[in-house]
Amino acid sequence: MKRFIGPAMLVLLPFLGLAQINLSGRVIDRETKESLPNASVRILNAFNSAISSSTGNFLFKGVKPLSYTLVTSYMGFMNDTTTVNLNGNTDITITLTPLAIMEAGVIVYATRAGTNTPVAYQNISKKEISSMNFGQDLPVLLGNSISAVATSDAGNGMGYTALRIRGTDMTRINVTINGIPLNDPESHNVYWVDLPDFAASTDNIQIQRGVGTSTNGASSFGASINLQSAHLKTEPYAEISSAFGSFSTMKNSVSVGSGLLKKHFCLDARVSKLSSDGFIDRAASNLLSYYISGAFSSKKDLLRVNIFSGKEKTYQAWGGVPSAILDTNRTYNGSGAYYDNKGNLRYYSNQTDNYRQTHYQLIYSHEFSRKLFLNTTIHHTLGAGYYEEFRESDDLAAYGILTDKTFGSNKGTAHLSTSEADSSINSTDLIRQKHLANSFTGLTWSLNYQGSRFHSSVGGSWNTYTGNHFGRITWSEYTGNFEPYHEWYRSKALKNDFNVFAKTEFALTKKLNSWVDLQYRSIQYSINGIDDDTRDITQKHIFNFFNPKIGVSYEFSGKQNAYASVSVSNREPNRDNFVDADPAKPFPHPETLYDAEAGYTFKVSRFSFSTNTYYMYYNEQLVLTGAINDVGAPVMINVPVSYRAGIEMAATVLIPGRLKWEPSLTWSRNKIKSYTEYIDNWDTWDQIAVKHSNTDIAYSPSLTASSSLSWNAFKGFNISFIHKFVGKQFIDNTQSNDRILHSYFVNNLLLKYILEPGFCKEIGFSLMVNNLLNQEYESNAWVYRYSYENSLQKLDGYYPQAGINFMAGVNVRF
Repeated sequence: MKRFIGPAMLVLLPFLGLAQINLSGRVIDRETKESLPNASVRILNAFNSAISSSTGNFLFKGVKPLSYTLVTSYMGFMNDTTTVNLNGNTDITITLTPLAIMEAGVIVYATRAGTNTPVAYQNISKKEISSMNFGQDLPVLLGNSISAVATSDAGNGMGYTALRIRGTDMTRINVTINGIPLNDPESHNVYWVDLPDFAASTDNIQIQRGVGTSTNGASSFGASINLQSAHLKTEPYAEISSAFGSFSTMKNSVSVGSGLLKKHFCLDARVSKLSSDGFIDRAASNLLSYYISGAFSSKKDLLRVNIFSGKEKTYQAWGGVPSAILDTNRTYNGSGAYYDNKGNLRYYSNQTDNYRQTHYQLIYSHEFSRKLFLNTTIHHTLGAGYYEEFRESDDLAAYGILTDKTFGSNKGTAHLSTSEADSSINSTDLIRQKHLANSFTGLTWSLNYQGSRFHSSVGGSWNTYTGNHFGRITWSEYTGNFEPYHEWYRSKALKNDFNVFAKTEFALTKKLNSWVDLQYRSIQYSINGIDDDTRDITQKHIFNFFNPKIGVSYEFSGKQNAYASVSVSNREPNRDNFVDADPAKPFPHPETLYDAEAGYTFKVSRFSFSTNTYYMYYNEQLVLTGAINDVGAPVMINVPVSYRAGIEMAATVLIPGRLKWEPSLTWSRNKIKSYTEYIDNWDTWDQIAVKHSNTDIAYSPSLTASSSLSWNAFKGFNISFIHKFVGKQFIDNTQSNDRILHSYFVNNLLLKYILEPGFCKEIGFSLMVNNLLNQEYESNAWVYRYSYENSLQKLDGYYPQAGINFMAGVNVRF
C-alpha cells in the first residue's frame, strides 16, 4: 500500500497547491480607528463579496491561494484598493479614509434597496448605460433588463418609447430622479421623449421589480425605476459625443465640468441635439435637451442645484399599422392623411406633438454624524405643449359651434358654390391643437440612520400639481360665427399628494435580517371644467392609503443568500379613468396589489446566480373590457380578481479567455379570473356582453429572456452579442389568437474600441448593429372590436420595429 502513496501525492500535488483557505479582515476608520459595519468588500474581477459585521469584520471562506485585489467601499469614505497574496489563512486590516466632501449617494439612499433588502432589484452602472447610449430613449437602453420589454412608436427607439416590466406598463411603474417623482401626476405615465439623452447625465439606475421599497410619487404597482443624475467629479473634463445611423438618425452632445474648485465648488453642463426620420413613415423627431448642475460640498454638507430641460417635436406615429396591411406595408403611417380638392391623398405636414419640460431641483444633504444624515429636496417642474392635427369633415357641433348660413370660405365667399352659400354647413376640414400647461412643485425629505445592526429611514414628500387642458381650432375651411383660435374646451386639475414612510432593516442575528417598511399616502384630486367632448367633467376625489411591507433575508454563507417579503400597494385611478367614466355608473375604485416575493442568490469567484419567485394578486385591477361611456368613449373598469405569478432567473459567468456571459429568463402566468367583455353593435347602437374566465392579461408574455455575451478581444476592444426573446402576447384580455403579438427573437451586435492617444484621455469608437438577422416583428399594438351587419369586425394598429439597422458613434474625452 505504501508504494502507492508516493505516486498519489505527486498526482495530487498540483491540486494541493490550490487548496482552499480563508481570508478574513476588519474594516476601520483611518482617523478614529473605529470599526465600520456594513462596509462592502469585494474581490475584483470575481463575484466574491462580503459585508462587514457590526464589529467591522468580514470573511471569505474557501478561496484559492492566489493574488487578489480587494475593493472596499463605505458611504462617506474613499474607496480602498488592497492587493493580498494568499499562501495560507490570512487576516488583514483595511483602513478607509473619510471623504473631504460629502458623497452624492446620500441623495437616493432612502428610496434604494440595499444588499439585505428582501426585494428583487437590479443595479445598472454608468458604464453599462453609456456603452449602449446612441441617443435612444431610456426604455430602449433598459429593454434587456430582467422581465423588461421595450417598444417604440417610430420603430427605432427615438421619439415616443415605453417600457413594460413583468407586463406592467409605465402608468404603474414608479419612476424617480434623485428621489423626485417623474410620473405625470394625472396620467401616471412617463413621457421619456421629454427628456432626450438624459442617459448621458445619469450616473446609475436601480430597477425594483414588484412593489419594492417605499418611494415618492405614484404608487409602484409592479415595478419602480430610480435614477440618480451625474455624481460630483473632482477633476475637470470635457466630452464630445456624436453618433449617426440608419433613418438619418443623428446625435451630438457636449459635456463639460469644472472639477472641484477651491475644494468645494463644481459645475457640470451638457447639451444634446438629436434627430431622426424614424423607421415608420414620417415618424420624424427633433429633440433638444440640456443639463446644468452646480454644487457646493464640504465634509458635512452637500448643496446641489440641478436644471435640466427637454424640448421635443415629433410627427405623430401613435396610430400604428392596421393588421390588414402589415405584410405589404410595414412602415405605413396614416396620421395626418387627407384628400385635396382633386382627390389626391396628402399628409398634413405639421401633424406633430410639441412639448417642453423643464426641471428645477434644489438638493441639500447634511451629515450629523457618521451614522445619521438628512436629505431634503425642493423641486419644481414646468411643462407646456400641444399636439396639432388635421381633421377632415369634422362636425362643427362637436366643437360647440352652432351651424347657420353665415359661413364663408377661408379664402372668401367667392369660393363657395351656390348650394353651399344657401345652406347650413354642418362639418368642415379644420386644424386643431390640444394643449397642456402644467406645474409640479414639492418637497421630499428623509432622515437616515446607518447603525451597526440596523439601518433606518424616515421620510416622505408633499407635492402639488396643476394641469390646464384646453383645445383650439387654428384653421378651418369654412369660417363663420366663431372667432379665430376658437377654444372649444378647457379644464383645470389640481392634485395634492402627501406621503410619509418609515423603513428599518434590523439584524436579528449575524445571518438573519428583518425588514419593515410602512407608508401612508394621501391624495386630493379635483377637476373643474369641460373636456374635449364638451362634457362637464367637474369632480373631486380623496384617497388615503396604507402600504405596509415586511420581509427577512438570511445569509447562509458568504456565497449564498435568501429572502422573502410580503408587500401591499394601493393605486388611485388616473385622469382618463375618471374623465372617461360613465357618469350614470359608479366611479372607478382604487386598485390594491398584494405582492409576495422570495429569492435566492449564489455567488462564487467566477459565477453568480439569482432567482426570484413572485405572486402579485390584484384586487379591483382596472382593465379595458370594451365598455363605453355615455358618449361612446372606451373606459377602464375594475375586475375583481387578477394575478401575476412567475419565476425570474439571472446569472453572470466569467469564462476564461476574457468572456462574460449574462443570461436572464422570466416565466410567468398572468391571469384575469373572470370579466365581461363589451362589444359595440353598430347595427343596434348597443353593446354585446361576452363573459370570459381565466384569460391572460393583455401585453403580458409568459416567457421573456435576454442574454449578453461580451468578449474583451484585446486591450480596449470589446465585442458584445446581445439577444432578446419575447414570447407571444395578447393585445386584449380575451386571449384570442387573432389579436396577438407574435413572439420574436432579436439579436444585436455591439463593437467598442477605446484608444488613449495622449493628447486626450480617450477616444472611443462604437458600432451597434440592431436586429442583426433582420427579423420582422411588432412590439406593441391596440385593438377595437365591434359588430356590423351581424359580423364581428375590428380596428387595430400594430407597431413594427425596424429591421437590420445600425448606429455608429465616436466619443472624445478630455
